[in-house]
Amino acid sequence: MENNQDLTDLLALDLGINIVNRRPYAKEVFKWQDMDLLPHSSADTLLCEIFEWNGRNWRTTENNLIGFLFSGDILSTIKEQLINTPKHPALIPDFEFTKDSMVEYGLSLPSLFNIGVNGNIKNATSFSVRVNGVTKSRVTNIDSPGIEILKNYSLFTQSKSKTYRKNIKFNYLSTSLFYAESVEIFLEKESGVGLDVSFQTQNVEVEAKIDTDTKKHFVLKYSGNQAPFAAKFTKGKDFNIM
Repeated sequence: MENNQDLTDLLALDLGINIVNRRPYAKEVFKWQDMDLLPHSSADTLLCEIFEWNGRNWRTTENNLIGFLFSGDILSTIKEQLINTPKHPALIPDFEFTKDSMVEYGLSLPSLFNIGVNGNIKNATSFSVRVNGVTKSRVTNIDSPGIEILKNYSLFTQSKSKTYRKNIKFNYLSTSLFYAESVEIFLEKESGVGLDVSFQTQNVEVEAKIDTDTKKHFVLKYSGNQAPFAAKFTKGKDFNIM
């Protein structure tokens, strides 16, 4: 079951909703997969980064769990393994952020895909970002470096209990990261409205299907070291200790 229609039907069945002649909305996909938008987009965002939840938004602590567990050459090795953790198809359908959902999630949302918005999204007649070919990397207890991380985490919670409680126990770890193979931008506006989009072009192939004063349709294809746009978070105290 790997095609978009099968996955869309499964999502609709699990959530008890009806999806006809449209893509699933981002909110539906996020609820189905128990995933959340990251607060920033950066190619150096790694698995096991530590985040805080303030009741409304995620915020990185700028720390990664492995910095507490390892040092020296071992830390460098584990970090390199995290950087090179394989990405596999996430088995979720291609989906869409609508104008309303972008306003709801925050007007900085397009920046997660290296899209710059010059002007106010609210002034668009319509604006959507379609996300295609989502892949996922994750930490497991049967592959490296997950095996080593979980083993050392168990020891750490006992030997460094004060540091564990202060920095990790009640915060959250990014245990899965989600990436887009490509995104499509659709923008419609009235003539003369000051609203435009721009792109970061490093490791991004940009195809302009429509580019007029009032209508724009761009396809951005990503390569190289991608930046994740979403994550699955696990509370520190619930991290799978071996």
